[in-house]
Amino acid sequence: MASLYFYYSAMNAGKTTSLLQTDHNYKERGMDTLLFAYAKDTRYGQGTITSRIGLQKQAITFDKDFDFFRYVKGAKSVACVLVDEAQFLTKDQVDQLSDVVDVLNIPVLTYGLRTDFQGNDFDGSQRLLATADILVELKTVCHCGKKATMNMRIDEKGNKISQGEQIEIGGNEKYISVCRKHFKTGKSKK
Repeated sequence: MASLYFYYSAMNAGKTTSLLQTDHNYKERGMDTLLFAYAKDTRYGQGTITSRIGLQKQAITFDKDFDFFRYVKGAKSVACVLVDEAQFLTKDQVDQLSDVVDVLNIPVLTYGLRTDFQGNDFDGSQRLLATADILVELKTVCHCGKKATMNMRIDEKGNKISQGEQIEIGGNEKYISVCRKHFKTGKSKK
């Protein structure tokens, strides 16, 4: 039976690496997958899913107007749908992905952040936490050794940034995963 999965964590927990490994496993068994990447994340090129350890794969891009159900329904022989940066999904898109599972009987695996740099929910993550069949927390660690659950936006000197747009694409140069205590105090290791 197909299910809707949400693999979530703070940054640097290996979400994208896990997604790419899952894709490889399906391909190795001769099964077709559909990979989706957030259109505004062009750090490694348009539609390129890239992990911090250097693995990468081309994907179909989505923005807020993309219709996942319609796209997947029109595709042939899809064994699994994989979505990177799922926090950027709209609530309607999460519902479309649940229809892929419920109507088309195709498993959907989504990977994303639970919260933003201010500790607030993303719409996509909030909807996935509420409706996914299976929730999987991928863990990472703070510089103090505790479990990191928060994403802190930092400037070039490592100082916490508390204001700004919710969505600002970036990697280790803009964000650090920290425990709740260091999120509250604003202390990064930089």
